[in-house]
Amino acid sequence: MGRVYCDLLFTGLPHLPRLGQEVFAPDLSMSAGGGAFITAAAVKAVGGYGGLCAVLPATPFTDIVLRDMAEAGIDSSLCVTAAADQSPQITVATVLGDDRAFLTHASGPVLPDTNWDDTWHHLHIGELRTLVEHPRLVAQARDRNMTVSLDCGWDDTLMFRGTEMSDLVASVDLFLPNASEFETLTKSGLNKCAAPLTVIKQGARGAQAVTADTKDHCPALPVEVVDTTGAGDAFNGGFLATWLSGASISQALSMGVRCGAASVGQVGGTAGLRKMSQNPTQAAE
Repeated sequence: MGRVYCDLLFTGLPHLPRLGQEVFAPDLSMSAGGGAFITAAAVKAVGGYGGLCAVLPATPFTDIVLRDMAEAGIDSSLCVTAAADQSPQITVATVLGDDRAFLTHASGPVLPDTNWDDTWHHLHIGELRTLVEHPRLVAQARDRNMTVSLDCGWDDTLMFRGTEMSDLVASVDLFLPNASEFETLTKSGLNKCAAPLTVIKQGARGAQAVTADTKDHCPALPVEVVDTTGAGDAFNGGFLATWLSGASISQALSMGVRCGAASVGQVGGTAGLRKMSQNPTQAAE
């Protein structure tokens, strides 16, 4: 569950935009985006089954998102499309080298008014903001005997309120922030072990899993970075699919790192994952 956007990805930039100046980007692509979508795509890429519960961007971007969901093999039965008069949810991503900057417009409700039945076994919440807006999600999942994971997603209005976020983070089974998010939240009062299991995505340094008693680290894989958009969410999907299958945390970290590496090797969050899904041997290694 989480917000779904249409990403407009500008690549090949000579430099990032500056006020009062215009920058021409040699390349532009449009694709479905948002943490929940990319995580579900990664789950499917490594052999799992994932569905998305979200309000899809309004016309004219709906078809792009539905196309990418179909190509990724994501169950869309719990999705609805935003009303035609609603401003579309889009993200403009400017990519420079191995970093990027985002300009995002979010509109309307994050989740549709749909019922999810007992066929689902795990709930992944794509960003902390969604859980803040819908704190009952965890209880609803528990009523269905589901485990729950939570990504963070940088949000200026939440990152410096770690103490206030502690109860929400403690209510899930698995918390998946990146290093910057985790550092900012803990400095503002979040208990480092609020969740039973916290997995910290560290970019070029790999990823670390932390419980109250243990730490487990997996280094990053050497890869030529094309676009880091969605790499953390791709990691989420690889980690979740493996962890939920009963594998060890170490094995789940390794698969998460593989999915993150596949993601950064192509423009957009899921192009590299599609290649991974077409090569089951690579996903299983």
